[in-house]
Amino acid sequence: MLIQTPRQEGENVLTPEALGLHLQAALTASKVQVSLYGKSWDLNKICYKSGIPLIENGMIERMIEKLFPCVILTPLDCFWEGAKLQGGSAYLPGRPDIQWTNLDPEQLLEELGPFASLEGFRELLDKAQVGQAYVGRPCLHPDDLHCPPSAPNHHSKQAPNVAQELSGGCHGFSHKFMHWQEELLLGGMARDPQGQLLRAEALQSTFLLMSPRQLYEHFRGDYQTHDIGWSEEQAGTVLQAWQRRFVQVSVRMGKGGARGCSLLLPLRSTLSLQLAQEALPQNSSQQIHAFSSTTLDDILHAFSEVSAARVVGGYLLMLAYACVTMLRWDCAQSQGAVGLAGVLLVALAVASGLGLCALLGIAFNAATTQVLPFLALGIGVDDIFLLAHAFTEAPPGTPLQERTGECLQRTGTSVALTSISHMVAFFMAALVPIPALRAFSLQAAIVVGCNFAAVMLVFPAVLSLDLHRRHCQRLDVLCCFSSPCSARVIQILPQELGDGTVPVGIAHLTATVQAFAHCEAGSQHVVTILPPRAHLVPPPSDPLGSELFSPGGSTRDLLGQEEGTRQKATCSSLPCARWNLAHFARSQFAPLLLQSHSKAIVLVLFGALLGLSLYGATLVQDGLALTDVVPRGTKEHAFLSAQLRYFSLYEVALVTQGGFDYAHSQRALFDLHQRFSSLKAVLPTPATQAPRTWLHYYRNWLLGIQAAFDQDWASGRISRHSCRNGSEDGALAYKLLLQTGDAQEPLDFSQLTTRKLVDKEGLIAPELFYVGLTMWVSSDPLGLAASQANFYPPPPEWLHDKYDTTGENLRIPAAQPLEFAQFPFLLRGLQKTADFVEAIEGARAACAEAGQAGVRAYPSGSPFLFWEQYLGLRRYFLLAICILLVCTFLVCALLLLNPWTAGLIVLVLAMMTVELFGIMGFLGIKLSAIPVVILVASVGIGVEFTVHVALGFLTTQGSRNLRAAHALERTFAPVTDGAVSTLLGLLMLAGSNFDFIIRYFFVVLTVLTLLGLLHGLVLLPVLLSILGPPPEVVQMYKESPEVLSPPAPREGGLRWGLPPTLPQSFARVTTSMTVALHPPPLPGAYIHPASDEPTWSPVATSAASGSSNLSSRGPCPATG
Repeated sequence: MLIQTPRQEGENVLTPEALGLHLQAALTASKVQVSLYGKSWDLNKICYKSGIPLIENGMIERMIEKLFPCVILTPLDCFWEGAKLQGGSAYLPGRPDIQWTNLDPEQLLEELGPFASLEGFRELLDKAQVGQAYVGRPCLHPDDLHCPPSAPNHHSKQAPNVAQELSGGCHGFSHKFMHWQEELLLGGMARDPQGQLLRAEALQSTFLLMSPRQLYEHFRGDYQTHDIGWSEEQAGTVLQAWQRRFVQVSVRMGKGGARGCSLLLPLRSTLSLQLAQEALPQNSSQQIHAFSSTTLDDILHAFSEVSAARVVGGYLLMLAYACVTMLRWDCAQSQGAVGLAGVLLVALAVASGLGLCALLGIAFNAATTQVLPFLALGIGVDDIFLLAHAFTEAPPGTPLQERTGECLQRTGTSVALTSISHMVAFFMAALVPIPALRAFSLQAAIVVGCNFAAVMLVFPAVLSLDLHRRHCQRLDVLCCFSSPCSARVIQILPQELGDGTVPVGIAHLTATVQAFAHCEAGSQHVVTILPPRAHLVPPPSDPLGSELFSPGGSTRDLLGQEEGTRQKATCSSLPCARWNLAHFARSQFAPLLLQSHSKAIVLVLFGALLGLSLYGATLVQDGLALTDVVPRGTKEHAFLSAQLRYFSLYEVALVTQGGFDYAHSQRALFDLHQRFSSLKAVLPTPATQAPRTWLHYYRNWLLGIQAAFDQDWASGRISRHSCRNGSEDGALAYKLLLQTGDAQEPLDFSQLTTRKLVDKEGLIAPELFYVGLTMWVSSDPLGLAASQANFYPPPPEWLHDKYDTTGENLRIPAAQPLEFAQFPFLLRGLQKTADFVEAIEGARAACAEAGQAGVRAYPSGSPFLFWEQYLGLRRYFLLAICILLVCTFLVCALLLLNPWTAGLIVLVLAMMTVELFGIMGFLGIKLSAIPVVILVASVGIGVEFTVHVALGFLTTQGSRNLRAAHALERTFAPVTDGAVSTLLGLLMLAGSNFDFIIRYFFVVLTVLTLLGLLHGLVLLPVLLSILGPPPEVVQMYKESPEVLSPPAPREGGLRWGLPPTLPQSFARVTTSMTVALHPPPLPGAYIHPASDEPTWSPVATSAASGSSNLSSRGPCPATG
């Protein structure tokens, strides 16, 4: 397709100069050739030709085949210059090459009449109203030396009135079957009060090509393709190559040699590039836009194609983040290798899930290729971070063999809950009858299942291997090397105080003691020696009060505390390494968030956001135009924008199926056509022309031959036993009237005058319907091609010879009952989605009414393919969201055994979905299948941000504030790490060439991730602290019968230096003791200033250390 628009908006294009430029563009593009399979392919070989007639004379048939014109819908057909686009030519002795620019069909038939019998061909041309074809039309430039003398303005040399000539449309070489209406040729038209055309702002030419099947059939067995193994696949490749080259040349021409889009493949062409570049002047006032169906296919293919660079880049960013965020200065606590292995494991799980989807035959679409890889990776990495953080915070004293089991016991429920929620929700969303949504939901559920299996079955083994590395004091990532830092921290189980009591006002004591380790040469064991005394350290200040301080804090937090009175030289971590997300959540974020005034502010802000989102939801419009998908600034976008503005026409078909009797359902078929034609969006047929359907053409053809028969019968040229002297049409009617449809007695001569082919009601005689269909298809190829009936099964071929009156020639084979046929229509004025929906609903209603009459029919075409989804999109969207929320509630309630918590989770998820929908309205994002997929996925993504916090709240004791703070401390780091890693993966989408991907995927998914982070770590903890359920765990303390009378400590044991005069009411106090094992400082280590106190020597207490119950032994690492 070619569209020409003025560079200056509003300028009139109905001038000879503008049409002359359009001719140059169309002529240059029509001469495109491509070389494939060792053959040259041009427009004349691959264009669609409307019904080439079969002629008995072989020479005339070959000449007609070469000359038969391509179907080109162009405003140039109103003028003689339209013939220049037809590339066929033929040769006759004694004449110059015959081309459409000099062909007068009437004159040619007169010249050939003495040499061949062309009466049938002459009647065919007369019925098609070919006349003088192009040579009888005015010339745009009458000064052209080739302008034929038969042109109306040849002698006057006056330029034609372009608006007047184009008024009412143009015709191809056949006035009867090739009428191009104004709406097909002109855009932005303006008329005077009387309705006369005055001006237009756009011109359009459309080149029709054969389908791959038609091209294959046309050249099958031809001498040109016998040596290349001609196939339908090769025919499709030829058509695609020519269309790409057509668009490329046209755009270069329209832009004066501007560089083509990367979507187009460079193909060899015999067309001179200089000709293409100089077809339009650089300073031309017009611009050309070109497009083809292959270009659209290329765009959709590129849009749906997986970008390996973006996927790899996103995954590398996640790898880097996972590694960096889990690295620690202390090699024994670092988990960088775990992060790398976890991301790679999830990547492999995603790949295996997508591969399984391909094996199951689930179709991939844009949502699959652009969203699912990053969505699945984000969900899987969240679980990886959760398990890794939980593994490092195992309860003190847990044996190494039980660490993995303890980790799964604490976090396996969260991982299983989120994964099962995802799978159930996505499987239930697949019930919605939107193909794209159904495919995405099934694929997402399968990929999440693969992620779940990998995380629960394989990743714990990775954690166990990393634990073995740490136990052996190996470097992180580079595990083949030993760790240069052997400092280890051991957290000892809570102990009862020995003798003595605690000071008044101290409810919790933390004793920090210095211990030294050395390796015994004889036993090859590490011996840990404790000093004889320790200092009581008061608890640090707690922003939320004493209820938030517990002995369950992480060892890193305790080690990070600065002791104002510490003056011994110890090996410590750098200050910059003390900060971590868990400590931030406990000491700063939770105390600030859980204050009363902070809660009120959070509720007010989220309420305001919800209110704004509800308003934004009213701004969301349905629709997804191709201009939204195609990258802006490209030639494809310019063409689609011009087409949408000036030529909002869509060719559709009303398809009738099998399962009913066409012959006896003619009235219902005519009624169906009438109802469809009365739709507001259907372009009406001009009153001077018959409707462009096979049934009307068929009936009118029968009426024509019936009239010829009646005239020949009345004049005596046709008798009961002979039709040789009659006309061609009269002879056809004669043969048809004889048919009985009975295999035993197929002919009945008595019916010649007692029956009519068409009755008074305009219905074809049912017994002659399929016999007459065979005759019409063979005798009126132009009418058949114009009707675009596309019959299946196709009627048999039959060759008419009026001079052959033998029985075999009189017996006409009947066509098989039709199983497929179609009526073509043009839809106009479809600009907004509401216009498409109205047209689709009207078409469906017409088909439903026809169905009540027994006719099985349905509409077909791009509007019904791309816009059908909007009929029930919002209804299905709400249904999918409701199903997801209900499934999430049931799964959470069953696994958590707490409907109260499940209700709060679903409330937060519903708010997230509403807010995301409202933000889409403010961003101008339209609702289509792809945003619906993301909105559905938002529920699954939101589960990752909420369930972990809710489960942490349920499994903690204390007040609601305390439990909310503990939940934040446990989940803040993994949830934040998961969100950041997801954002890093999405970051690669920002570099896409498609603006649609940036707006509809990157922006929306980024907003979704931020909303999930805010709702999971801000709103949900506040709601839990206000409305949260009671805890589901009870803390058990081991009671000792000796507490009332504690025994005296043994010699060499650890004694608490407490004054005996303290009140006895504090005799039973549970404390936690942190023992730090410090080797001699390494070179370059960060050393606290030494104190003036005398250092304690391990030699002085070597005897006591042997009996100490706090000494530890372990295998000594090999040295040397």
